[in-house]
Amino acid sequence: MWHDARQLKPKTSKACSITAYLRILKVTTDDSRKSLKRWPAQRYLAALAFLVTLAAAIALTSLASEGVRLSQADINRFREIYGTEAAQRLTAWQSLMNRLTDAPEQTKLKEVNAFFNQVRFLDDIVHWKQEDYWATPVEFLISNGGDCEDFAIAKYYTLKELGVSVDKMSLTYVKALRLNQAHMVLTYYPSPEAMPLVLDNLIGEIKSADQRPDLLHVYTFNGDNLWLSKKGKRSQLVGTSDQLKPWVKLQSRVNANDVNLN
Repeated sequence: MWHDARQLKPKTSKACSITAYLRILKVTTDDSRKSLKRWPAQRYLAALAFLVTLAAAIALTSLASEGVRLSQADINRFREIYGTEAAQRLTAWQSLMNRLTDAPEQTKLKEVNAFFNQVRFLDDIVHWKQEDYWATPVEFLISNGGDCEDFAIAKYYTLKELGVSVDKMSLTYVKALRLNQAHMVLTYYPSPEAMPLVLDNLIGEIKSADQRPDLLHVYTFNGDNLWLSKKGKRSQLVGTSDQLKPWVKLQSRVNANDVNLN
């Protein structure tokens, strides 16, 4: 049975490997500035292009209502193909959004974070038979599995649908120091200069970035911009997300509720 997030206890999962990201960035355990100084120019530019591409994907994927708000006909269609449990997860997602529409923003953060942290952590190579696959929120819930990127993306789009400004949110690449792995989290900025809150699949509690010394922040991006990140904050603007038109297939899959579970 899919649980109401209010009844959940925090549950620990694993960081994701982000294989392609690691090959490009090779983040050290030093702070972001020192790490960046050690990168050859080609690697830095490749990393920048890669992350601008990801940012552009978020900008292009506007998530029209059909991509987030599912009709009962949509859910019935998915039930016929993927079974009752998959449909229950999608129904719970829709109920969550309906219930939180007028809730305070902090309540939205807490409950959306807890809801998606119920999903199983699975590496892309195991789950999708690909080194790096970005699942739509629908795919994430139907398959009941994904890696850290999928957790962060699903939270981003759900909160966006609930009226949280994209200016307050960023998808943030970090290094999980205790696990020695690259990782992605969703960060939320109560105000532009505030220390962000971290929504993470590794722990259930939402903490401010300065309370997460286990995470080394490297890059952060949303639908508009890409920044270097230092100690959790957006420290230097290094690109915009209107420079490229990538991830068109992902955009169309999200908006059309097209699910690829082969």
